[in-house]
Amino acid sequence: MRSKTNPSRAHSGGWSKFTRGGLLLAIVLLASTAATAAGRSKIAPDLNNFPVHTDGTVDVIIQFNQTPQARHFEAIAARGGRLRFSLQQIQGAAYRIPVKMLVWLEQHPDVAYVSPDRPNKVAFDDEIPAVMADAARLQYTQLDGTGVGVAVIDSGVYAHDDLQTADYTSSRIVYSESFVAGDPSTNDTYGHGTHVAGIIAGNGADSQMGYSQTYIGLAPNANIINLRVLDGNGAGSDSQVIAAIQRAIQLKSTYNIRVINLSLGRNIYESYAQDPLCQAVEAAWQAGIVVVVAAGNNGRDNSHGTDGYATIEAPGNDPAVITVGATKTNNTPTRVDDTIASYSSKGPTLLDHVVKPDLVAPGNRIVSLESPGSLLAIAYSSLDVNPTPVCVLGRCTTPQGGQYMRLSGTSMATPVVAGAAALMIQQDPTLSPDTVKARMMKTAWKGYPVNSSAYDVWGFEHFSQYDVFTIGAGYLDVDAVLGNTNVASGLSLSPTATFVRTTRTATLNNVLSITWGSSITWGDSIVWGDSIVWGGGVILNDDAIWGNSVVWGDTTVAGNSIVWGDSIVWGVTDDSALTFGEDGEN
Repeated sequence: MRSKTNPSRAHSGGWSKFTRGGLLLAIVLLASTAATAAGRSKIAPDLNNFPVHTDGTVDVIIQFNQTPQARHFEAIAARGGRLRFSLQQIQGAAYRIPVKMLVWLEQHPDVAYVSPDRPNKVAFDDEIPAVMADAARLQYTQLDGTGVGVAVIDSGVYAHDDLQTADYTSSRIVYSESFVAGDPSTNDTYGHGTHVAGIIAGNGADSQMGYSQTYIGLAPNANIINLRVLDGNGAGSDSQVIAAIQRAIQLKSTYNIRVINLSLGRNIYESYAQDPLCQAVEAAWQAGIVVVVAAGNNGRDNSHGTDGYATIEAPGNDPAVITVGATKTNNTPTRVDDTIASYSSKGPTLLDHVVKPDLVAPGNRIVSLESPGSLLAIAYSSLDVNPTPVCVLGRCTTPQGGQYMRLSGTSMATPVVAGAAALMIQQDPTLSPDTVKARMMKTAWKGYPVNSSAYDVWGFEHFSQYDVFTIGAGYLDVDAVLGNTNVASGLSLSPTATFVRTTRTATLNNVLSITWGSSITWGDSIVWGDSIVWGGGVILNDDAIWGNSVVWGDTTVAGNSIVWGDSIVWGVTDDSALTFGEDGEN
């Protein structure tokens, strides 16, 4: 459930930046920087803090400015590079290379960018009525995700009863593959991916007796494509995630994969235009697959005085994808009292200032499937949802436990949106990813308060305001989105925000998107609220949308170079984020 990693820490396998290899890496990068002082370096800056193996090698992702040829692979191999994954979708490959090779890569005319193979971690039931999915089921009785494939790129998926077909004759996990180095198992030894899959497609079979309610996913007959990229500790790497995305694209026609769920992420280190993980999700989007990504769990992070702003994680910073923040239902089925989860990461994104998240959905204390024997199931048994005895004619039996547990985080909100996307695509298979995103944002519920307070399990208070960087376009409304028939006229890229320090105002810029604008199809004042037109660079001052000026008001955040400048924050810790074992917030 911890989503953010500190890139300055050693990660595994005896890696350490204090080794001789680490010193060599620093020297090489200094030489590389000096050699390219007149222009932008092809080497990602965070390689300087990235772990080096004891043999002087480092794991990197190389992006070429053309489709790599055999001569490229041969030249790298001749210099001691070992291919780990071929990543055609981003015109690149993952390699383990000698550190000294970085200078050669920097100077190679066909190399576009070299970044470390960064670690990814997970971004961790009233959610159904909260997003009006129960109302949708009454009106759209035939919509249950049938025939739609959802790729769950996560820690694996356990073959739970709730992921069987209704007649128990076969599993709806129709394909499984592991991209975890040295571990071909596709079972979920961590426990996160199974929980996510249940939110998307669980049919509630094991909760029919002995439970206070039936735990059903948004699309309870959708198929799951299990692409395991996280190990038993919930950790993975860019190359593994990119390879899984690539496989989903390759298998799209075979399993009708129309949705990818990415309840994981990492820090932002460069513009989305250079980030290999962002380039991979864009390739899936362009292939006709809706990509839904967790915003991250760092909304409480005030270590740099940003009040949790600018904490969106990659690849949720990409303007194409649907980035999801988390709300809490406050233990009621109605949405009118729902509030934002204080740990939900906020925009704008670092460097590019993209307006994120796009939507919010329930993510606090969500009950879903448990993977028996997994790390989460064993370490946090207190989060189990156990059945009560069932009595018939005086004889009482207790159904088997260990089937469900509750978890919290934007990891749990993301599959709510992914499941809704599956329903939309079942209803109309011709929908493009851009139309799916645009309809969700247009129909999102916007009845939130101006602000709210929350309390974590230790009793600390966290204040949240309801602006576009906190809730995006609003709360997912499944019933409303299924009733909408608008078609996107083009790209539905999330806009960027520009802050004018002298006037303390901001504008939204849509130069890359042609869906929103001021067209009649989408109309005025419908995406962000009552008084804002998304398009035309309209100056935004509305307090109900922008909150009480935390970002550009009379606080230290206004003009803060971390949010609005060109610098990158390195080594930000997640000590104030949602942590392992924390049972959401009150």
